Amino acid sequence: MRPKGSAEVLADRRRQALKLVDAGLSLNAVARRVGCLASSVMRWRDQRAREGDGVYKVRTSSGRPARLDARQKKRLVKLLLKGALAHGYRTDLWTTMRVAEVITREFGVTYHRDHVGRLLHSLDFSCQKPDRRALERDDEEIERWKREEWPRIKKGPRTWVLTSSLSTKAASC
Repeated sequence: MRPKGSAEVLADRRRQALKLVDAGLSLNAVARRVGCLASSVMRWRDQRAREGDGVYKVRTSSGRPARLDARQKKRLVKLLLKGALAHGYRTDLWTTMRVAEVITREFGVTYHRDHVGRLLHSLDFSCQKPDRRALERDDEEIERWKREEWPRIKKGPRTWVLTSSLSTKAASC
């Protein structure tokens, strides 16, 4: 497994290992000092003999290939922008499960719903939750209440009294 660190950190580790090899240390001793396997040190040594200083260049880890290519991702964005209602759902709310179903139906590729979130993020979609507001909501009345009633309530006399949680009176103790 590839160790963690930037490409520069990993390249420095290889340089240090090969300097120690040049100083005459054994592969096992070098591996212990730099924190890797002796087989890695041997591979770096042999690669330097073949390629020269190209051994220090750290290649990017490609990882698993994407299941959707760039053209399919563009098509997915267009499908999502049509809305969930256009795909037969009862509400226009996209969930990762719904998006996974559309991907499976349109492209024949299955994604776990957790990975769909990462895919959507890479396509510049963000997680949003619709505001839950009552149909009877009267914004003008709310603004009037905030402007007139709330200051009166806030600055009015104290409407509550501090009470003791003790069951006995303070004077009787």
